[in-house]
Amino acid sequence: MPVNTYEGMFLLDAAKAANAWDDTVKHVHDILGKHNSEIVASRQWDERRLAYPVNGHKKGTYLLTYFRTEGGNIDEIVADCRLSDLILRELVLKVHPKLVEHLMNQAMTSTPSVEAENAPGEDEIDDRPRRRRRDD
Repeated sequence: MPVNTYEGMFLLDAAKAANAWDDTVKHVHDILGKHNSEIVASRQWDERRLAYPVNGHKKGTYLLTYFRTEGGNIDEIVADCRLSDLILRELVLKVHPKLVEHLMNQAMTSTPSVEAENAPGEDEIDDRPRRRRRDD
């Protein structure tokens, strides 16, 4: 099978990650390594309040990881992530070969808080009343 590059976004238990960040990252990397994955880049993405509780957790820490592995290993990686008590959720996406370098450079240099600052603030949001739709 050909080796592809994947982007993994792991939602981690914020309390456990705050107490032992290095051990938490090592845990995720060990899962990937167990399935013959080569970790290309990895970093803490952000810690945020979740929109809804996930397994009783209201806060989570995101770990963004780029890794190379064969496609057949992804199901096993996801299965191990779901068995872990540190990983609340995971999202693994295949990266198109032409976009690998660009996405890794962007992910490793940008921060989510900077992007959030560029979003419209509460005072910039248009709060004028809207007309009702006919089907209301």
